[in-house]
Amino acid sequence: MRILVLCDDYWHPAAVPKEGLAPLVKNGMHFDFVEDAADWSAARMSTYPVVLFTKSNDVSSQDRADWVDGTVERAFANFVRQGGGLLAVHSGTAGYSETPALRALLGGIFTNHPKQCPVEVQPQEGHPLCQSSAPFTQVDEHYFMELDDGQADVFMTTQSEHGTQPGGWTRSEGRGKVCVLSPGHNVEVWLHPSYQALLKNALHFCAPAP
Repeated sequence: MRILVLCDDYWHPAAVPKEGLAPLVKNGMHFDFVEDAADWSAARMSTYPVVLFTKSNDVSSQDRADWVDGTVERAFANFVRQGGGLLAVHSGTAGYSETPALRALLGGIFTNHPKQCPVEVQPQEGHPLCQSSAPFTQVDEHYFMELDDGQADVFMTTQSEHGTQPGGWTRSEGRGKVCVLSPGHNVEVWLHPSYQALLKNALHFCAPAP
């Protein structure tokens, strides 16, 4: 499976998803990384079955200008509606409160987080996307999420001393599928075996049927 990874912003360096996704290569996944939004295009994106979106609304870690405008939003919506898969991880939900089309596509967005703390990730037992994944705790940014889509399938929650939040959900848009995973500020989260399973399952879920 070929996967386009959009990553790198001021708060979230590309090194984290690069290291965090490396173990999945042995599962037949090939990742192409775009770090500078200037290197993204709708035409290039359309050649991939799945996009992994882990980039807040910064052009890059060096350029904090917004990169998502109406044209970009429409491109993402069209990509999914025509059968593409979109997996948004952690910062892929951040900075998009004022991008209504992208926010609607994701089904919800990040609003805020307390100081990093132990966060328990609680996959739903028996859910297909949680296969081979068990509850685990890692120090992370506990993302507080605003879930807009009341029909979204929430398959995972996150819990800390600050409360409980929806941590993973799926939704459909046209012929395509969208999945959101909110944990993942630190590479230790990405590399945890239970999160590796969640990432793998989510990517397979998002991929178009052969």
